[in-house]
Amino acid sequence: MSRRIKRMNPKPRSRDERDDARPFKARSAKKAGPRPGAKPGAKPPRFAAERAERRPPKAAAPEASTPAKPVEALLPTKVQTVKVTADENNMRVDRFLEARFPGLSFSHIQRVVRKGELRVDGKRVDSKDRLEEGQSVRIPPLKLDTPKAAGELSEGAQKTLAALKEMTIYEDDDVLVLNKPAGLAVQGGSGMTRHIDQMLEVMRDAKGQKPRLVHRIDRETSGCLLIAKTRFAASHLTGAFRSRSARKTYWALVPGLPKPKQGRISTFLAKEESEDDTIMRIAQHGDEGASHAVTYYAVVETAGNKLTWVSLKPVTGRTHQLRAHMEHIGHPIVGDPKYFNIENWQLPGGLQNRLHLLARRIVIQHPRGGVIDATAPLPPHMQQSWNLLGLDASRFDPIENAPEE
Repeated sequence: MSRRIKRMNPKPRSRDERDDARPFKARSAKKAGPRPGAKPGAKPPRFAAERAERRPPKAAAPEASTPAKPVEALLPTKVQTVKVTADENNMRVDRFLEARFPGLSFSHIQRVVRKGELRVDGKRVDSKDRLEEGQSVRIPPLKLDTPKAAGELSEGAQKTLAALKEMTIYEDDDVLVLNKPAGLAVQGGSGMTRHIDQMLEVMRDAKGQKPRLVHRIDRETSGCLLIAKTRFAASHLTGAFRSRSARKTYWALVPGLPKPKQGRISTFLAKEESEDDTIMRIAQHGDEGASHAVTYYAVVETAGNKLTWVSLKPVTGRTHQLRAHMEHIGHPIVGDPKYFNIENWQLPGGLQNRLHLLARRIVIQHPRGGVIDATAPLPPHMQQSWNLLGLDASRFDPIENAPEE
């Protein structure tokens, strides 16, 4: 056994820590395959229409409705105490304030929380603390920024809205699924001037509410990104991710042929920061900042044993989990600038040196019933590689047989 293989298989400390190389093909699991008669890669149905058929018809609106109160009328000019509702259960303090008072600036929220002017059941809290239904929240006088009226979109905002619509692969009143292109960040950071979270500003509703990110994918990773359009949806969808009931499938291109062809990778990951970069390293149980991470993988198709198309199913959602795990077993993802470290390996002619990782599919319970099942197509650089290597994107994906945990 080579030195490399020994490094990849340290002596296990517990059942949870070891890399389980047993194939999962024979294991039983609930299978969420394509709908009967659906073509491979087809877009998911518009579930909103299906749910609409089951809903009772809405009462007709009166001819002369009472005009909505202006934002100024909602300004809390004195101390007030409010109760946390069922829809607000498990909501972060800062999100609670943002939802209750559209237009409230981020800096003002942080200031009233930091100074202890906002209290929950009489106690000081942090902006990231979560609320429980029935708790009493003391809210001090606030100064709001009046949200822009609907329809006041600049030319730049209209272009941003059009770009979001172009990315959309599923949408209803509560949920939006985008096909995020590679190279576009989900959130802002150092030097970031354009990212999904900033683009969503153009989708604020009449109450000033903006769609919320439910999860994140790396900047260079393309594919399915789930967005909540309402507070109600945000609460349910984030809960689904915390309980790990959301099912995500990724496609990647890696060098060599992983053995066995189907397996489980179970390690601890810890962040390692330097002046120039931040990566996730394989850690040991008990190491500072170490978190347990589990990934299932399956070989879908090979190209002359030089390159392999693998399907990946993360059980946990750690930073760079799939990228670090594939490097750990000796098959880093092609084009990965952080984790591809095979010496003297040359990229086959015609393939672009870009990260070959796609958030292919997401399956999650809809907050109002039913299931969201969205699939993203290969991005242009991966489609080019699939064409050059003769890989068939319509092949059966064996990761469907992987266990749920």
